[in-house]
Amino acid sequence: MSEPCDACESAVTDALSRTIRLTVDRAEIDAQRLCPECFAEWIDRYEHEMQAEPEVLDKDSEIIVD
Repeated sequence: MSEPCDACESAVTDALSRTIRLTVDRAEIDAQRLCPECFAEWIDRYEHEMQAEPEVLDKDSEIIVD
């Protein structure tokens, strides 16, 4: 079966696709089906964002934006 990648829309077979699922408290918020190239880019972006220092919006606030 060949369906498009959600990021680049190129056709990708099920055997090569990867699915990213975002869940909060066991509820699925988002799911993306990615080709190998887009999945690699997603992993790189995720690793970069997880290593970045958090930015505090207001010094009196406890809200942190990653």
